[in-house]
Amino acid sequence: MAVKISPLAVVEKGAELDEGVVVEPFAYVGPKVRIGSGTLVKSGAYITGDTEIGRECVIFSSHIGVEPQDLKYRGEETKVIIGDRVKVREYVTIHRGTEGGGGVTRIGNDVLLMAYVHVAHDVKIGDRVIVANSVQIAGHVEIGDWAVIGGLTGIHQFVRIGKHAMVGGASAVHRDVPPFTVAQGNRARLVGINIVGLKRRGFSRESIRALSTAFEVAFKTDEPIQLSLRKVEDELGEFPEISDFVEFIRESKRGICPA
Repeated sequence: MAVKISPLAVVEKGAELDEGVVVEPFAYVGPKVRIGSGTLVKSGAYITGDTEIGRECVIFSSHIGVEPQDLKYRGEETKVIIGDRVKVREYVTIHRGTEGGGGVTRIGNDVLLMAYVHVAHDVKIGDRVIVANSVQIAGHVEIGDWAVIGGLTGIHQFVRIGKHAMVGGASAVHRDVPPFTVAQGNRARLVGINIVGLKRRGFSRESIRALSTAFEVAFKTDEPIQLSLRKVEDELGEFPEISDFVEFIRESKRGICPA
């Protein structure tokens, strides 16, 4: 399939557009941008910087690859990398990385970023993540595969949100959210295991029951967290989900949201 570029769009010399890319009127594609096959760049999109966008994406009127809002940034060459089948809705901002954060802002495959989402410098978003309207993601945040972030949520810099986690709408997330859990509120607190999400994704009853038990043992006690985690491993260590849960908590640098 041929590339289709509207005569009312601007695609700078040097941009690389694979077969089947469509660029609608009044879109801008900068000279260092690479766009994979079958991607649709809709009217009003502004894509600049060293930006790589995968196959079969849909980019609405958003700003991608712009300079980070970091006072330490001095114009160094950094990137945005977006995977395949990503939908970026209206007025999303995705800033490229910084030297101090590894230089790359990365978004995985099959991600949906709804309107007015802000993805700051050096953020890492996994596969099949859904980020609802007006979520503000600060620099260096990491969001694991299959996580869902409710609308109007703010996420503090350096926070990690584990895979298959759910963050309720209008939350303020200042500490890490372990995988498979639900967090909500300002400031966000853990309220349990993401049972509905795990059922929808085919997790077994046994795994969900083990995670629910692990949550109770880890967070519904006055014991030190490291002692509680050892109990979780001793009692439930045969489940791979438990290993992910325990390892995430142990690796936390910001601390875990309270329960």
